[in-house]
Amino acid sequence: MNFLHGSWSNIKIIILPLRPLFSNLLNNSRMYLPKEKKQEIFEKYGTSNTDTGSPESQIALFSYRISHLTGHLKSNRKDYSTERSLKMMVGKRRRLLDYLKEKDIEKYRALIKELGIRR
Repeated sequence: MNFLHGSWSNIKIIILPLRPLFSNLLNNSRMYLPKEKKQEIFEKYGTSNTDTGSPESQIALFSYRISHLTGHLKSNRKDYSTERSLKMMVGKRRRLLDYLKEKDIEKYRALIKELGIRR
């Protein structure tokens, strides 16, 4: 009975220093797309590693995310919220590809060939 009485202060002393360790573990395990990978994608397909707004870099980023979610859905077939997110992402990429096709057909063809997107 004495253990339950007034022991919250003792538990807080033990848990509070460990909180950053656990949150760091959770954040790293959930982060499938680190900053370095994003910058690499933007540098390869955009004009620089800070060019995050060009259609080419956005399409490349969506393609990477789509391939990651596709792999997730192969092992988790009943994850319907991820399936919905994947469909929405494919639609966004499709709209960006249509925009790029209207704007510059040569860049569009080169990007599709480089990313291996079926069309």
